[in-house]
Order: sequence, then structure tokens, then C-alpha cells
Amino acid sequence: MAQDHERQDTSEHPDIARWREGSAIRQDAPPFSAAALRALMLDCGADDCGFVDVADPAVADQRAWIAALLPGAKTLVSFVCRMNRDTVRTSVRSVANEEFHQTYDDVNHVARRAVRRLEEMGIGAVNPAAAFPMEAQAYPAGMRVISHKPIAEAAGLGKMGLHRNVIHPRFGSFILLGTIVIDREIESYSSPLDYSPCLDCKLCVAACPVEAIGMDGSFNFSACYTHNYREFMGGFVDWVHEVVEAEDADDYDARVSPGESVSMWQSLSFKPGYKAAYCLSVCPAGSDVLGPYVEDKVEYRKRILDPLLAKPETVYVLKNSDAEESVPQRLKTKDVKVVDYNIPSDNPFSFLFGLTLTFQRRKARGLDALLALTVSDHGPMQAAIRVRKSRIEIGFAAPENPDASLSLDWPLLYRIFRDGLSMAEAVKAGASLSGDIEKAEAIRNCFPVYRPRR
Repeated sequence: MAQDHERQDTSEHPDIARWREGSAIRQDAPPFSAAALRALMLDCGADDCGFVDVADPAVADQRAWIAALLPGAKTLVSFVCRMNRDTVRTSVRSVANEEFHQTYDDVNHVARRAVRRLEEMGIGAVNPAAAFPMEAQAYPAGMRVISHKPIAEAAGLGKMGLHRNVIHPRFGSFILLGTIVIDREIESYSSPLDYSPCLDCKLCVAACPVEAIGMDGSFNFSACYTHNYREFMGGFVDWVHEVVEAEDADDYDARVSPGESVSMWQSLSFKPGYKAAYCLSVCPAGSDVLGPYVEDKVEYRKRILDPLLAKPETVYVLKNSDAEESVPQRLKTKDVKVVDYNIPSDNPFSFLFGLTLTFQRRKARGLDALLALTVSDHGPMQAAIRVRKSRIEIGFAAPENPDASLSLDWPLLYRIFRDGLSMAEAVKAGASLSGDIEKAEAIRNCFPVYRPRR
């Protein structure tokens, strides 16, 4: 029989001895120098960087994510990599998309090199991806593992513009963001910018084919998500439904054009393609960028904005959305295709929050209405939908003096605001409705509806 190895005293093992010697040095080390950390990041390929204390209130809502990434995290290293401007600006979108993906690869490579260097110095560090892959099994509730934009703002790397992207004071909108989490304090942290690089030119508003960006700073999430991210998550699911539900090849061809099929193949094979991102293309902000715009604003629009607006392309919109109405009127070169959005909800809490993302401001013009909700099979749960000044507010308490009150179960609530079921049809199906029925119906009409399958 094989004999058991004798248990040995490992205290004098040479590797353990070396570790103890290095551990004593690390424990006595002062906080890491911000200058040294900046030099390391730039040497690894970052174009700029800044540092945020994990205790900073600006990242309070991310602390659970940060702790999951690296227990004992102390510092967030935010950094940017520049994109080539004219490559992003071109109306040839395959070229622009390649620039996005190549720069995302650069961001991930910079982060990985920096983490390797930090590990060699005895500093714990983690580099979450710049974009994808994310925690896909958590879709749709919370795929992301860190939110780079608020960290970049706190690190002084820019401010969010109207287009909801961080604008760097020098490189403008032509950047992509990365973050590294480390377990070491540093001797000084960065401060946010005391001004916004945004020039308030509204070119991003003009450039967006689906009018996702409002002149007043509002943002239509569902319009951007539906068109620009057509070949990402939700749009891909909608395309899969088209494949599954097609009766045969001829029926599929009637539903999906050859160009759309090949584009989806390309996204699956060579990374997803953004359909627009024109808001970044036209942005003139940033000290390295703004010269041509300041010199001749008319020429800048002709050279940068007009080719994007004139580009023949398919624009993807939701049924009963603002974009479905406005795109054919505003952009004659665009073909409009009505598609479905796929952000599933399995409970009324997340569903009602989701209404803030699908709310259509044009549909709400002139409406001032308050709808009280009682969801009978969840508590019952009390909630309220308030629409006024073309904005929506969702509350989770019984409101005072509502214009109308609606009591129903969760499946029926879903059918009203997802499938476009009228209030009259909802009452026939078992809902209880009182008060100003017209205002309740007007609130329902402020949302896109599910595209019925053929």
C-alpha cells in the first residue's frame, strides 16, 4: 500500500519565506502616489486618467458591485482611450463601427496591462470590461458590473453631455471609458470638472435619426435602444422571433430584407454594429476638436451633420412611438421599419420603472393627468403614474386626488401598457376603473405597443 506523505512544516518553505518578506514591505508601504499611478496608466496606453475614492458619494450606488468585483476595494482608476475622430464621423458605418470596437479592445488591453503591473507591485486589482461581455444571465435586471460614466465624471475626466456620453475637456466625445478597481488607497484623489465641455450646440439633437435627444435635455431611451442597438440584445431577440415565427423561407424574406439578414450575420460574426451613434459623430466639444466648428459653423454642419442625415438607411422604431410619427416627416431618405422592443419584466415593480424608459413625450403634449393603480395580486400594491409637462413620474404609494383610479391584476396591467389594450377592453377583462376615463386612456397612449406577430 502506498504510504501517506509525512506532514511537513511549511513555515520554512522558501516561497513562503519570500512572501513574508514582501508582505512586511507591503504593510509598511505608504499610500500609493497618484503621480506614480498616473504614470503607470499612461505607460500602459491610457490617454488620460483620474482617481476616485470608493467612499466618494458619487459612486455610492455602485458599492455593492465594486465589492463583488474586489473585496476590500479602496480606489477606482478611471481612464480614457481616444478614438480617431474622422473615422467615427464617416457616414460609412462599417468603418465607424470598427473604430468603436478597436478602441474598446484598446481599453481592455490597457486595463489588463495595468492590472498585471499592479499585481507585480503587490496591489490587488480587477479590470471589468469596457462594455461587453457583461453578466448576461442577469438580463434585463442588471447586466452591468460597473458604470463607467459616473466614475469618469467623479474622476474629472469630463461631464455628461446632452447625448448622455461623457465629454472629455480635451478629446471631446471621441473617447471610450475604462475602470480599474484596486485595493490600495492613494495619497490624493481627483476632483470633478468645475464646468461642462458641452457647447450646447444641439447638433446631437439634430443628428439623432429617432429624436432620442430632446432640446430640453430629455432622453427617449426606448428610441435610442430600438434603433441604435438593433443588433444587440433586445433587437436580436426580436429578430429571433421573426426567424421562429416565419412559416417558410419566403415568409422570412417578406419579414426581413436581405440587407438586414446579412447585417445581423455580420454583427454575430464580427461584433455588433451600431446603427447610428451620430450624436458622437457630430459633437464639436473638446479643446482638440472644436476649432473647425468655431471657425465656420455652417461649413461644419455641411461637412459633418448633413451626410449623416442624407444617408439612405433603415430606421427602426416602435409602434405608436414618437419616432414612428416624426422620422418619415423629418428624414425623407430613411426607410422606417416598425419592430418590437424586448426588455422583459416579470413583476409590476420593474415594469412600472420600465415605463419611464418607454414614455413618448410627443404623445404627452398638453396632458396633465394622474392615474392611481392598485395591483391586486401583488400585495395589493399601490402605485401612481403622473404625466405633466411632457414628463412622467412613477410613484409607489397611493396618490392624493388622482384623476382616475385603476384596480387590476398584474397580467392585465401588462396588457394595457405593453400590448395597447384599451381601458374599455381592460374593464371587460376584469379591471375596475373610476374617475376621468379619458385621462386614463391618454396616459395609456403615451407608450409604444407590442408589434403583433403575423
